[in-house]
Amino acid sequence: VVIGVIPARLHSIRFPNKILAPINDKPMVMHVYDRAKEADKLDDVIIAIDSKETEEALKSYKPNIQMTDPDHLSGTDRVAEVINEMDADVILNIQGDEPMLDPAIVNQLIDTFEDEYVEMATVASTVIDNFDYVNPNSVKVMIDENGFASAFRRETKDFEIGGYYHHVGMYGYRKETLLHFTKLDQTENEAKFNLEQLRALDNGIPIKVVLTDYPYRGIDTEEDLIQFESNQ
Repeated sequence: VVIGVIPARLHSIRFPNKILAPINDKPMVMHVYDRAKEADKLDDVIIAIDSKETEEALKSYKPNIQMTDPDHLSGTDRVAEVINEMDADVILNIQGDEPMLDPAIVNQLIDTFEDEYVEMATVASTVIDNFDYVNPNSVKVMIDENGFASAFRRETKDFEIGGYYHHVGMYGYRKETLLHFTKLDQTENEAKFNLEQLRALDNGIPIKVVLTDYPYRGIDTEEDLIQFESNQ
């Protein structure tokens, strides 16, 4: 059983109420939900919400939603709460600010778990430009010869340009790996760089990377949303 969970915290720091921002008169998170539902290898998709306001805003669309603790420190903790009692083998953590989510990539990420040695996986795009390299909101990933993440960065040095891919913040986990991950203490690297995935690398959990040439652009700020809409 493969479950996709979209953690939907209402009060994003950089862009409050981002998940409810309208795109073509539909909340952003519903675009993500509808696209995720098109991935035929997902058995179910759940939006993990943290407020009555979100519940009311989404009610007319009738998505599968679950109320979660508003005090979670991360989306991963929110996902773990949702699946803790569920009968699931693989869980996908799908970002609520990726309205151009490609269902084919979701399926590809799920396929990665056919390899019994894969515990955790993520996605990276080969489409990366100079702005991505200098933009700290754009996370970069370096991949080793076996297709696993060797480093994640917000900032890069000039000499590193060319060695990174654009990280897409979608993750897959085996259920036991996800629950183990959320019980681990935050590491020094994770806190320093504000990158939760470094907790996995610091604790010896390998992260397989699925590559795509799809030009992913998450929406972190209101400016990103304006740019996204102008490209539609």
